[in-house]
Amino acid sequence: MNRGAIKLSVSLMIFIMSFSLWAQNTINSVRVWPSPDSTRVVFDLDDKPDFSYFMLKNPSRLVVDLENTKELKVLPGVPPKHQIVSKLRYSKPKNKQSVRLVFELSAPVKPVLFALAPTGPYKNRLVVDLYNKSEPEPVASPAQKAAKKRQLSQERDIVIAIDAGHGGEDPGSIGPSGTYEKTVTLQIAKRLERMIDAERGMISRMVRSGDYFVKLNTRTNRAREKKADFFVSIHADAFTSPGPNGASVWVLSLRRANSEIGKWIEDKEKHSELLGGAADVMKDAANEKYLAQALLDMSMDHSMKTGLNVAEEVVKELRKVAKLHKKDPQHASLAVLKSPDIPSILVETGFISNPREEKLLKSANHQERLAKAMFTSIKNYYLKNPPDDSLFAKLKSQYPTKHKVRPGESLSMLASRYGISISKIKRVNKLNSNTLFIGQELDIPQS
Repeated sequence: MNRGAIKLSVSLMIFIMSFSLWAQNTINSVRVWPSPDSTRVVFDLDDKPDFSYFMLKNPSRLVVDLENTKELKVLPGVPPKHQIVSKLRYSKPKNKQSVRLVFELSAPVKPVLFALAPTGPYKNRLVVDLYNKSEPEPVASPAQKAAKKRQLSQERDIVIAIDAGHGGEDPGSIGPSGTYEKTVTLQIAKRLERMIDAERGMISRMVRSGDYFVKLNTRTNRAREKKADFFVSIHADAFTSPGPNGASVWVLSLRRANSEIGKWIEDKEKHSELLGGAADVMKDAANEKYLAQALLDMSMDHSMKTGLNVAEEVVKELRKVAKLHKKDPQHASLAVLKSPDIPSILVETGFISNPREEKLLKSANHQERLAKAMFTSIKNYYLKNPPDDSLFAKLKSQYPTKHKVRPGESLSMLASRYGISISKIKRVNKLNSNTLFIGQELDIPQS
């Protein structure tokens, strides 16, 4: 190579290095997400952010420096409902190539900042989570206040935790016309909440009550903190093509799902963690191999059987109001179902990727019918199998169970199922023979 060519190559390398040194990252947008105990601010960027931060006192502020980055001309205002961040503004940067952002804070916070690689609909992101250190007492709804009063005066309410899938940074699946799964699931969850709170002897606890993200591995923890007897997670299914349709109900399997839809749902759950920005995804994945043994050691039999029993009830009720994708409960290894002490199910209310079902899922009437199906199933199960210290148990002891005779059933079969004698069933129902008729309604006394 002659001297001229070498000189040209060196010059070109210097130019490329200089360009990359001075090339600026770009803030494309800033999104602000509120939740009851934290605020999340997400910066959407062209490239991976190079950032640092520090806290200031009197007044309390978080300062974030983004190296080699251009300003976004207009920063979003912070709505009054954010109790942690009062204002987001720029300040004088430490050099001409950087950006300095200041979060003016209205309460003591614990900041957690991390970068996220591109995934799904998003490019590179810088996530700023601000956790409220003061942790004020949550404000209960009027229905929950009324329920709390009745808990003090009589046997306790059965607590149902309602988990609206996805939320905030994680939209879930997106329908052909742009409907977000997170929006549909919250709307159905709030309808279910209203029905449960109106029922004497039951009370709901929402895992999320607004448009914010809750990490998958903390959703059942929140249910446990609320002393939940049962956990129902509400989702809207999706697939790579618009063809699949119908609702389905999922219960925990300690093995990987063996159906294509099951594998898709498991993968979507992992994808949700990446969208929501859980910083400990990899740590959880590393510990996954210990989970199955831990769950077995903690005796999950009761929870899994209860979950399956309720799932079977939900399938029966959903059949009345929606097309079913599968006629029986399905099994998958899903994080939101892995609580060893809380029976759990996941209800896929339909395929949001199917244009017809997307339209149905946005319908208030269809949402109400779906919520009613879930409510009726859970209520019916606990009427038959109430916790010993609940109001439902007291009511069950006062009133006989109603049973409608089905094909193939006999007195001996019913006596065995309900744990009472044949003679007692005959005496209560004034039967003169052992013959039963299909459709005949019997009073089943308490054992």
